[in-house]
Amino acid sequence: METNATNTSAEAAQPTSPLERRLDLSVAVADLDAEIDKRLRSIGKKAKMPGFRPGKVPANIIKQQYGAEAHHEALGEALERAFNETIKAQELRVAGQPRIEPKKTESETHVEFTAVFEVYPEIKLGDLKDTEIERSVLEVGAAELDSTIEVLRKQRIRYEPVDRAAAEGDRVKVDFLGKKGGEPFQGGQAKDYPFVLGQGGMLPDFEKAVVGLKSGESKTFDMTFPSDYFSKDLAGQAVTFEITVKEVAEGILPEVDADFAKALGVEDGDVAKMRAEIESNLKREVKKRLQSKVKDQVMDALLKANPITVPNALVEMEVERLMQAARQDMEQRAGGKMKDFPMQRAWFADQAKRRVTLGLVLSEIVKVNELQAKPDQIKAIVQDAAQSYEHPEEVVRWYYAQPQRLAEIEGVAIEDNVVAWALSQAKVVDKPVAFDELMGQKS
Repeated sequence: METNATNTSAEAAQPTSPLERRLDLSVAVADLDAEIDKRLRSIGKKAKMPGFRPGKVPANIIKQQYGAEAHHEALGEALERAFNETIKAQELRVAGQPRIEPKKTESETHVEFTAVFEVYPEIKLGDLKDTEIERSVLEVGAAELDSTIEVLRKQRIRYEPVDRAAAEGDRVKVDFLGKKGGEPFQGGQAKDYPFVLGQGGMLPDFEKAVVGLKSGESKTFDMTFPSDYFSKDLAGQAVTFEITVKEVAEGILPEVDADFAKALGVEDGDVAKMRAEIESNLKREVKKRLQSKVKDQVMDALLKANPITVPNALVEMEVERLMQAARQDMEQRAGGKMKDFPMQRAWFADQAKRRVTLGLVLSEIVKVNELQAKPDQIKAIVQDAAQSYEHPEEVVRWYYAQPQRLAEIEGVAIEDNVVAWALSQAKVVDKPVAFDELMGQKS
């Protein structure tokens, strides 16, 4: 194919894999030289060099100084123009950036290259009519409200020292020294180490040894680390611990009274008002979690119904994005210490592939079924999110102040539309879910 711009040509793409394409590109040497000369003349009019007046630097010196740069830019633009015109003519949807490789053929009139790239897959949406999707259901009642208040009480527990043997639920402070083969091992020693018995802060055998001891009492015991313990040097190893209990403290829960209500932000201490606010927030949180669970079910169903090959270029870009996000998160949590943490791309490969696949499938579903987000829908999501804040109207204004923030909400609305569409197509089975399970609480 010839183009009028630079007398370039490209042959039809020859696929070597399901999504890989190749385009042979050539640029006429005469046209390339003319473009290079044009660039050098432009540079020469503005160039400043010692010993010469501005714009009077000899052409041979300009060429020597800037020739390689002009050649690189001129050739790059010519190839980009030829590539873009060809993929447009062939209606190819390019995924990622093409890789331009020089060809080994010799020609006095043209320089030849091959563009290697991937295209987006053609997606033929699968049918969901025989797909079963579980939809978790839960009604918030008095039991769920009381359970939530109990959690809030435990979050505000205080501990007071007691003169008795340690029992489950007590907070203890201990000194301990661990030995393996008679020698102390790394990480096996601490002073005044606090933990609550029964919360899993220490290994079960360690906690079991502490139960029954009073402040000031000591004990030596043997235990074996689990075979799947995170430290390979200790996994499955038999050790001996020497422990001394320094303090036993009993947990005291706050009463559900005016002080408790004030601690939760109810200024006048009205307990009934506090319960009403907790119930409102709880219902909102339960709704969100139920929606999240069914969304996960829907996404799994869509992946199963629409197996597609995804462009490696998009997966690699997503891996890079996930790695960058993980690194930023680690830096925020641990400061500069994690700046150079050696991440491996393989850690993110499966997640990246899933995200890219879902993105392509959802995009096709939205396009085919016209599931774009409506302004009223976006507004409703923003207003609902704002209700959990003290001044909802300020939160709404904050969202609408930046298009990028609204774009995130639009993405949520589109996902909601896809979920609703999928549920209308599939066989939906309502399944009651336990409150503790939904909220991720220990029973």
